[in-house]
Amino acid sequence: MTQRLHLVFGGELTAPGSTEFVDPSAVHIVGLFPDYASAHRAWRAEAQRTVDQALTRYFIAHLHRLMEEGDEHSPTHPVEG
Repeated sequence: MTQRLHLVFGGELTAPGSTEFVDPSAVHIVGLFPDYASAHRAWRAEAQRTVDQALTRYFIAHLHRLMEEGDEHSPTHPVEG
């Protein structure tokens, strides 16, 4: 079975529609999860905990996609130019 690691992280953004953090060194790392379902539960808990903070947002990063970059069939395989 293929391991599908996911990272949940978040923090205060510079603007509501942005993905740029005010202070990248203060990004909250929630954790590393072995599947999307558990990552989504952690993401939802943090999103609900910070619902009143308009500029705080949490994300789920699909780390398994980065780990597969060397695979020519990976969606993140580098394009040669």
